[in-house]
Amino acid sequence: MAHSMLHDHTGLTRNYNDPFGDGAHDEPFSVASLTHEDSKTFITNTSGVVVRDPTKTSSLGGPTEAEFLAADYRQHNASPSLESPDRLPTPALHDSTSSPKPKDTMMNLPYRDDDSSSTFHHSSVLGKPDTPLIHNAADMGRLSSYQDLEYAEPSGDDPKSMSEKGTPFRGILGTGKYPLEQRIEDKKRGIGRQKHPFVVYALTIAMVGIFINELVVNSRAQGTPPVVNPMLGPSGSALIYLGARFPPCMKAVQNLSSSTLMPCLNDTANPPTSLCTIEDVCGFGGFHGQNPDQWFRFITAIFLHAGFIHIILNMLVQLTVSAQIEREMGSMGFLITYFAAGIFGNVLGGNFSLVGAPSIGASGAIFGTVAVTWVDLFAHWKYHYRPNRKLAWMTVELLLGIALGYVPYVDNFAHLGGLCMGLLVGTTLYPVISPTKRHKLIMWAFRLAAIPLAIVLFVVLIRNFYTSDPYAACSGCRYLSCIPTSSNNHCQGTGFTTTTTGTSI
Repeated sequence: MAHSMLHDHTGLTRNYNDPFGDGAHDEPFSVASLTHEDSKTFITNTSGVVVRDPTKTSSLGGPTEAEFLAADYRQHNASPSLESPDRLPTPALHDSTSSPKPKDTMMNLPYRDDDSSSTFHHSSVLGKPDTPLIHNAADMGRLSSYQDLEYAEPSGDDPKSMSEKGTPFRGILGTGKYPLEQRIEDKKRGIGRQKHPFVVYALTIAMVGIFINELVVNSRAQGTPPVVNPMLGPSGSALIYLGARFPPCMKAVQNLSSSTLMPCLNDTANPPTSLCTIEDVCGFGGFHGQNPDQWFRFITAIFLHAGFIHIILNMLVQLTVSAQIEREMGSMGFLITYFAAGIFGNVLGGNFSLVGAPSIGASGAIFGTVAVTWVDLFAHWKYHYRPNRKLAWMTVELLLGIALGYVPYVDNFAHLGGLCMGLLVGTTLYPVISPTKRHKLIMWAFRLAAIPLAIVLFVVLIRNFYTSDPYAACSGCRYLSCIPTSSNNHCQGTGFTTTTTGTSI
């Protein structure tokens, strides 16, 4: 409700009439520091803001009505958080000791509009730009240090995040390190526990270097140009000499004693004309008159490759599939899975493959990492994009890998053994996301069953390998890695072909 009052230069009320009849008598509004004419008309409202009558004009050059409003608004709505030591306080409009401000000075007073659609007017009392305020506003919400969101741990002291942190044992199993929602989102985006597959890089560099050494050894033994095998690599004798899995070098094999003749490293004829004993070809210091016992060939065979075709195919898979598995599992879990699968594949092949055929390659270890992708697919089925299509492609890839196991110097039992051990170890060490207690119980049941089963398989097959006739356990298993032809005596016997001058592989 507005009341009209007439004031003279003394500020006293004259001829006051109450048009509303409520008996109210408002005291006149007075601003001592302002000069004004007699009979100026002011209008007040219930909000307490003084406004001049827009219909009246002033003949003096003093501040306008808009300037009075702005000054009063600045006085009552000043924000302490925006003040800095180098800014002067806003003069009070009602301060009787202050002198009248020129028009340009009052318009430069700091002003902040609380309306979200308004902006700050960057000026100060001293006429200096409010640069610090601009910088402070620009820096709001900015982190003080860079953080890679894809691989960094969650920041802050979120109670849920802190409660999810597990012990080192839980860290190896990949359980409870991050909040569940974050782990699910990372799984959908393909983000693992680490950014770079360091073990895969190291293994690849080592295998390429060893393959170069194979070519050098074969070239020195045979001269230039050397005779290569169908995989475009060294001869079978050179591969045996460098550490291929070859049972006659690892144990006493019936009909293949250490004195049995076979092609030497420098032989280039077909049929072979330069023959050496198995003990000479096995190398590593010989047997010293005892039974062969070069057990380490279960391990060294992983690092050897039969030729350019063999190593190119294996390294392509290792740098893609195996590398992604290491990112997701972490280097320690991946290293255990890789060598457990590779060694077990050679143990299985030593039991049921032809004893006279050398076998090499990282295929068994790589198949172990491929098996982990199957664990990932079935454990996280609903988090994968088009899981049915992915399952179909993985099945085709698996069948193709098994078909390559019939290629010379490549053992299908190494593939199948690596796949089997990869499933067991991968189930134990792969970081599976369990959104429910039921899912977690199922995973722990598989883990508790997989660990003893893997140990039992290792023990049983190693014991069976050192028996006199390992084929007796499964006489027909050899056909899983051998296509019957006349060159291998239809997958019977040792795998040697007898010639008029000796035997050949």
